[in-house]
Amino acid sequence: MGTLRPPIPAKLFIGMIARDPERFEECSRHLSAEYGPVDMRSGVLQWKHSDYYGEEMGPDLQRMFLFFDRLIDPGDLSLIKLHTIKLEALFSLPGPSGPRRSVNIDPGYLTEAKIVLATTKDFPHRIYLGNGIYAEVELHYSRTGRDFVPVEHTYPDFRTEISRALFREARERLRSILRG
Repeated sequence: MGTLRPPIPAKLFIGMIARDPERFEECSRHLSAEYGPVDMRSGVLQWKHSDYYGEEMGPDLQRMFLFFDRLIDPGDLSLIKLHTIKLEALFSLPGPSGPRRSVNIDPGYLTEAKIVLATTKDFPHRIYLGNGIYAEVELHYSRTGRDFVPVEHTYPDFRTEISRALFREARERLRSILRG
């Protein structure tokens, strides 16, 4: 028989995509007010991995990742995603057929073993969390390779060496906190 145990705390991260890098700073302030200090952030990275957001957000999109100092319960991911959806609405711009996002804000968490991302879209490889939110594993950690490894459905920008290096560094910070 299995024994119920509380989950090991996870490191919250937020991935943002926008045309205007100023949007990253505005969102960072709102997110820090809710989830505490940011202890690590990527630089502003070019995002040219698909045209999925092009019609809504325009060309020349950029990406930034934020990692938070305070650890979270992984079970809170759906509530965090609901909060980021509200932030996207707050920063939306008027469009010809209604509001359009100026920033895409996707939360996820990092454990020693994996990177998990929240989404509103259901596909066969995603698990329902509740509240209309799903989750998927983007990368898993290989102890033999000492690196994060993509899975079949990993987004292209999560596969890059730049992203995996960020996640490796965040993993080391998480390990340091967990070991106290």
